[in-house]
Amino acid sequence: MQEIWDIYDNQRIKTGRIMIRSHQFEEGDLHLVVHLCIFNTKGEMLIQQRQKDKEDFPNMWDISVGGSALAGETPQQAIMREAQEELGISFDLSETRPQFTINFEEGFDDTFLVIADVNLNDLSLQEEEVQAVKWASRQEIFQMMADEKFIPYHLGKIQLCFDMLGIYGAHKK
Repeated sequence: MQEIWDIYDNQRIKTGRIMIRSHQFEEGDLHLVVHLCIFNTKGEMLIQQRQKDKEDFPNMWDISVGGSALAGETPQQAIMREAQEELGISFDLSETRPQFTINFEEGFDDTFLVIADVNLNDLSLQEEEVQAVKWASRQEIFQMMADEKFIPYHLGKIQLCFDMLGIYGAHKK
């Protein structure tokens, strides 16, 4: 199934146009990406290892959940769908605003934070996307990034995910 995305302008207003994932962006076209960082009460982040045959960043470790919002979805609907698809886990984030948004060249990246002591054995990993999950500390993730085993996000994004827990909190399951 091809992913179809809403196209936004630089003010984050839907243009009324859509785009198929595999197509090239036109000048000024933006789309919405969502991420969910799940933390346990020890302050560790649940991370996932991407499948070896993924087009982008195969075999690399990544934030708990991530993906693009499909046409018609709110950020909340998109992240709840992605969490269910990738990990088989449900969170009600329908009334939750993202903890932060990062603008990037092709769109907007809304990041949600959740604190939940998830039992890794209870997760149902999406075979096409995820090969493994584990809990990792901030320092472990930084080391994985240095060793080029973690998707090369800007270090500040990972730092912000951990720091926001202590400042503004996170949705608690």
